[in-house]
Amino acid sequence: MSAKWRKFLSYYRPYMKGFLADMALALLGASTSLAIPLIIRYITGTVLASGFTGAEKTIFLLFLLMLGLLAVEFCCNYFIAYVGHMVGARMERDLRNELFTHYQKLSFRFYDNQKVGSLMSRVTNDLFEITELYHHGPEDLMISAIKLFGSLVILCVINVKLALVAVIPVPFMIVFASILNRKMRRTFKKNRERIAEINTRMEDSLSGIRVVKSFTGEDMEIHKFSEGNDLFLQSKRDNYRYMAIYHAVLWCITGLITVCVVAVGAHMIGQEQLTLQDLIAFLLYINNFTEPIRKLVNFTEQFQNGMSGFERFYEMICIEPDIEDAPDAGIMENVRGDIDFSDVTFSYGENPTKEANVLSHLNLHIDAGEYVALVGHSGVGKTTICSLIPRFYEPSEGTIRIDGQDIRSVTQRSLRQQIGIVQQDVYLFSGTVLENIRYGRPEASLEEVVAAAKKANAHEFIMELPDGYDTDIGQRGVKLSGGQKQRLSIARVFLKNPPILIFDEATSALDNESERVIQDALESLAKDRTTLVIAHRLSTVQNARRILVMSEKGIEEEGTHEELLKKGGTYARLYHTAEA
Repeated sequence: MSAKWRKFLSYYRPYMKGFLADMALALLGASTSLAIPLIIRYITGTVLASGFTGAEKTIFLLFLLMLGLLAVEFCCNYFIAYVGHMVGARMERDLRNELFTHYQKLSFRFYDNQKVGSLMSRVTNDLFEITELYHHGPEDLMISAIKLFGSLVILCVINVKLALVAVIPVPFMIVFASILNRKMRRTFKKNRERIAEINTRMEDSLSGIRVVKSFTGEDMEIHKFSEGNDLFLQSKRDNYRYMAIYHAVLWCITGLITVCVVAVGAHMIGQEQLTLQDLIAFLLYINNFTEPIRKLVNFTEQFQNGMSGFERFYEMICIEPDIEDAPDAGIMENVRGDIDFSDVTFSYGENPTKEANVLSHLNLHIDAGEYVALVGHSGVGKTTICSLIPRFYEPSEGTIRIDGQDIRSVTQRSLRQQIGIVQQDVYLFSGTVLENIRYGRPEASLEEVVAAAKKANAHEFIMELPDGYDTDIGQRGVKLSGGQKQRLSIARVFLKNPPILIFDEATSALDNESERVIQDALESLAKDRTTLVIAHRLSTVQNARRILVMSEKGIEEEGTHEELLKKGGTYARLYHTAEA
């Protein structure tokens, strides 16, 4: 058995009791449906053979027996529909939890090459089809097998020749179905890919709706969405064409079986080779014989749909995180904040070359509590340095140490708990002000949250909001200004209280007044902590203890603001250009 099939079957394990009960009642329900035509045959062929007089009591008892069997079948069907579906729903929950947890383990490098809409499609559309297969697949196969083989045996008992008439078309159906199945599977997979592209387009457009409207790009977005929608329609057209052929041919063959049985059966009655009662019973069982064939036709569509979804799920689950904790990784604690880069080389490409390296053999030491600024043109590695410290990316060569400890020797969780990051593009979650500030420390008390907000110069504007700390700020904090969002992100870091701070262009998108307020909060936050600041506005880093001027060659200059101005080098040119 392949690894994929072992993985597919493993989700039954936690719910095996419910699944087996579902299968047992499916077996009982199918067997019950086979018994009723036998009773009807007994009534018409034996009980009524000598006339109705004197047979009333027997017929009444048999009527009660059939009602009892129908009640049993009702209970079985109810259990299958409710408990069976709940087993499938719980499996869907497990699949969704596993996939979302897996998403959380994957590194930035993975998300650099993915579309959010496509990832969401795997969590929603794909998993629903998988669980429909999980629940209905074995159940339909069980019911179909019992009815198909049970009715076939009974048909042979009634009349072997007539049974052969019903069985002859079945091998042709199997061959035809296997050929069409392969073609349908390809179209189902294509459908999954196309609907993922539609989700991606929609997510991208709705997330950027303010940009769309400000540039009057509605028509362009509608056009792009329509193109993707038309491609999805095209793949659906191919899919439905194969399905139409598949269903039409198989349903025609099952209907043909009934017609042939009636014609041959009528001829046999004329030849006195078959009784009318046996033909009636035979036709009742023909329905039991052809119904599972039709159910198997539907199951084939369900199977292709579910397996194409599982293949996409399995494909994602099999992606190994490129950054993982070492088996013997320890816990980083009691951090002072010394940081060392030793001969570090890094490239964003999957197959790095010397020319593609963002950093080449970088060596850098930062003392605990030191305030260091990184300046330089875009693309020279400032943000890369700050992304390597919390292991958002892994260097291709070299070592990064904190307090002399290789960061690869500790867990990512404990490492990142020691680092606070304030970025230019602040991300706030849907929810309240309180929930967003508490994000790094959910267990923090209200008093601690308020204290952090006051240090971030955020408490005053928070209290002016309609519900104060309980105000819902909308998706990504849309109800707040840029300065307010930035102060909440700083309050979040104050509450986390880490020994190492990273400010990535934290004030570059703000007006002068907001910048001054936030700069004061940042300097208060940075006190007695190891701090790295990335800035394009050189006026915001003049107080740094050390300024590193980055270029394509690495660290080109370093020193204080005054020292670098005296050198008259790259920093001085950048400063005077900005002043002008």
